[in-house]
Amino acid sequence: MDIREALYTTRAMRRVKPDPVPDDIQARILDAAVRAPSGGNAQGWRFMLVDDKDQIAKIAALYEECIAMLWDTVYKDQVAHANTSDDPDAKQFKSIMNSVTWAQENFATYPLLLFAFDQFDTTGGSIFPAVWSAMLQARADGIGSSLTSVLMFKNEETLDVLGVPTEEGWRMSCCVPFGYPTGKWGVAKRRPAHEVSYRNTWGTPVGFEINEPLWP
Repeated sequence: MDIREALYTTRAMRRVKPDPVPDDIQARILDAAVRAPSGGNAQGWRFMLVDDKDQIAKIAALYEECIAMLWDTVYKDQVAHANTSDDPDAKQFKSIMNSVTWAQENFATYPLLLFAFDQFDTTGGSIFPAVWSAMLQARADGIGSSLTSVLMFKNEETLDVLGVPTEEGWRMSCCVPFGYPTGKWGVAKRRPAHEVSYRNTWGTPVGFEINEPLWP
């Protein structure tokens, strides 16, 4: 697969089939993750694959609670706007809500979860490049993924389910469900790069415009 295709089409794919992810693909996902840049080559990361149905069911119950908390707190205003307006922003957020709600209601059917942990590094400077590499590798094998950190709302409970030795300084960074997508791959709609980028000083135009995706 062309690297640009992977970069442009690896978006959140929450709706996936319950079909198992083969071990050889799981191996490639983890091997890609540990090849990512690591600050000082410290490799202060740990990864956990979860495919046991009982374990996933326990995580699913926590995830369901966390999403409810997310709508009531972080996205409270956006939810209210989406439920009372038909403007483009409201419609876009409703689409996101529908996707996340699907995950909330079907989390127990995910065939594979990847949990990423870091140790004594709150910046995420090493762990998130590793997770992104894992997601890109999954895309190359036709596997969809969707990174979530919402389980932080139930951090202690999640770590307890997973048996994480928190006394050693390990911290959950995120969870990534994987599976064969039910939908189609596509380039995510985003604000053009020139609208969110500057050059040399804040507010100075970057000097070019990108009105359409540069791939394909």
